[in-house]
Amino acid sequence: MTRTEPSDRLPGRPEPGDPLQPARPSPDTLELLALRRSAPAASLSEPGPGPDELKDLLRLAFRVPDHRKLGPWRALTITGDARRALGDVFAEARRLADPNAGEAELTLERRRPLRAPVVVAIISSPVHDDPKRTPIWEQELSAGAVCQTLLIAACAMGWAATWITEAPAYDPFVRKALGVQDQEKIAGFIYLGSATEPVQERPRPNSDDKVRPWTGRTD
Repeated sequence: MTRTEPSDRLPGRPEPGDPLQPARPSPDTLELLALRRSAPAASLSEPGPGPDELKDLLRLAFRVPDHRKLGPWRALTITGDARRALGDVFAEARRLADPNAGEAELTLERRRPLRAPVVVAIISSPVHDDPKRTPIWEQELSAGAVCQTLLIAACAMGWAATWITEAPAYDPFVRKALGVQDQEKIAGFIYLGSATEPVQERPRPNSDDKVRPWTGRTD
């Protein structure tokens, strides 16, 4: 198998056409999925993944179902002082949306990106001129899969993470500042760092309440 971009944490990237196993039994992965829990943003702290680890995480995150291989998503990594700049953008967006917002509200917005050492904005970027007319909904689902896979990869690499949208993800001023085009959407901000405290399990849906067999009958 031809491989490129070796990493201390990951095997090399397989080339298109390389044979891969269709199933890869992994009890560790099953345990991770059964016990994975997002960490509240307020509980995240330094350190966070460095540039090489972040590159690995996004490489894994992009290995998602992608009908017709369009790659209908992209990512913005926000670290260091760029988080403060993003906080200023959030505050200005709040001020524009609510001229009566006080300093406490604006300070809250400025602090949002500082809740973790690394923030990744996942942008849903569907291909509207696809000649095969791949449904936009399918492309947006692929962007959501990137967010979830990034959470799982971060957990497997030892980082705490959470997927957040909040009002800034939908704000036109924030979208413009981040270079989000009219046909794009912010699928979410993924906050990455180290958890300062254990997380507690939250209520989960019972699969018996959500799953029904389909018998073929339409009446």
